[in-house]
Amino acid sequence: MQLSIVIPLLNEAESIQELHEWISSVLIESNFSYEIIFIDDGSTDNSWTIISDLCKKNEFVKGIRFLKNYGKSQALHAGFEAVQGEVVITMDADLQDNPEEIPELYNLIKNEGYHLISGWKKVRYDSFFAKNLPSKLFNAVARKTSGLQLHDFNCGLKAYQKEVVKHIKVTGEMHRYIPVLAKNEGFTKISEKIVQHQARKYGDTKFGSERFINGFLDLINIWFLSKFGKRPMHFFGAWGVVMFSIGFLSAAWIGGSKLYKLYHQEPAILVTNNPWFYIALSAMLMGLLLFIAGFLGELILLNTNTGKNYKIKSTNNIKSHL
Repeated sequence: MQLSIVIPLLNEAESIQELHEWISSVLIESNFSYEIIFIDDGSTDNSWTIISDLCKKNEFVKGIRFLKNYGKSQALHAGFEAVQGEVVITMDADLQDNPEEIPELYNLIKNEGYHLISGWKKVRYDSFFAKNLPSKLFNAVARKTSGLQLHDFNCGLKAYQKEVVKHIKVTGEMHRYIPVLAKNEGFTKISEKIVQHQARKYGDTKFGSERFINGFLDLINIWFLSKFGKRPMHFFGAWGVVMFSIGFLSAAWIGGSKLYKLYHQEPAILVTNNPWFYIALSAMLMGLLLFIAGFLGELILLNTNTGKNYKIKSTNNIKSHL
């Protein structure tokens, strides 16, 4: 199979049928062998009914339905586990991503050897202050932190080699940073393509302004995990040594200074009356706690549970290995 199209969605009943027809016409015209996987992330409208009907009419359409709303990252993870195509395309279900981009994205992955191509919505039809400006700031910080020179990390339209999606683990809200996750796994041939952005045709956006705050927090998280996720003791242990050393040397200086003054019969206050003694003691305790945190991190890493953090309610045309 050449192509797998993965589409996570939440309450997009109005657009599913139109999107399916649009994608199918593009893929049939280009003679692709394909599958379209819809992941219903706990919709409360009749999205799943529409998906089920499409699965009955078109054997190349597959559906995954979550028991409740787990988030876009978990939906993508489930879709990635199910894909069989050599090239995987992700896109949103709100008709803002243009399926006409698919053949060129496929060519960039299959024939030009890229591991991942991220869409860049250079011209957007969203509110400037509510979405565009925060998005520009967010992407600037992401570029600086990750070292990837992409203009739009969070674009839903992306293309991947199958090997990439089988090796990355998208959890929490890390769908924003899939290119960074891929880079951390050793897939370095990553680029972007300018894609057409279209105004939302039906309904309202499912993401509020809080996603930018969460995005920056996730960025800090992924930066830390990329550097120290496999070796937490290197971070906590290093800072533990620094803090303990500062505290120990300060305490030694305070004690030595007290003994020196006593030896020369100079007036000296009690060590316990010296506020710097407690600062030094606190630094030593912080260093010890950081060491303990490092050991606990190593133990957790050694015994971590890699199970799924979502539950699937039902599937259509999906093999039972999920």
